[in-house]
Amino acid sequence: MTFRLTCPVCGKRDVYEFTFGGQERGPRPGQEGLSAEDHFRWTQYRLIPYAPGEEWWYHAQGCGLWFKTTRDPATNREVEE
Repeated sequence: MTFRLTCPVCGKRDVYEFTFGGQERGPRPGQEGLSAEDHFRWTQYRLIPYAPGEEWWYHAQGCGLWFKTTRDPATNREVEE
C-alpha cells in the first residue's frame, strides 16, 4: 500500500512527489540571545511523538507548494479532520 498525501492544490498524490519539511514545533525557545549550542540542541535533539501532529511538506514534483498536514506516525497516514 502506498502512502499518499493531500496537496491543497493538486489533491491526493503519492508520497514520493513530496519532500518532508519537518514537524511544526512552534517558536524557538528564547529567540533573543540563543546560543549556537542551544540552537543546535533545539533543532537536532527532538523526539518524534508517537501521536498525530502537524508536519510541513513540500510538493517538489508538483505545484511547488509548502503546506502543513496532520499525520499519524503510528499508521503513516494523514489524519482527516
